[in-house]
Amino acid sequence: MHTCFGYAAIVHDKPNGYPFLAELDSCPADQISIEAAQPRLDPAVLEQLPSKRVILGVLDLGDMNVESGEVVAERIRGALRHIDPERLLVAPDCGMKYLPREVARGKLRALVDGAALARAEL
Repeated sequence: MHTCFGYAAIVHDKPNGYPFLAELDSCPADQISIEAAQPRLDPAVLEQLPSKRVILGVLDLGDMNVESGEVVAERIRGALRHIDPERLLVAPDCGMKYLPREVARGKLRALVDGAALARAEL
């Protein structure tokens, strides 16, 4: 199941949390997708989903600057302090279709590089 606060290109003021994550842990979905980079979500909220695989947004699509692989790796490391690696999948936040192609490609490269850095540490 994907949760979203709206595309970054359209919705600029997003809440800084998900007040309903604990309830989602009992829903029938196996995976819960949440935006985390743009709203600067505290990764401790992942503890509210102890039985789910989490698809975590680690690319801020509200910022046209391309993150470095190290920035993405740090976001992943933060999540791994609260969830087992076997249950964590990483992804962009919502709205990549609004980015210029070169920015989107750069951000996806950072996602791959950051995941590789974090994985090498496990």
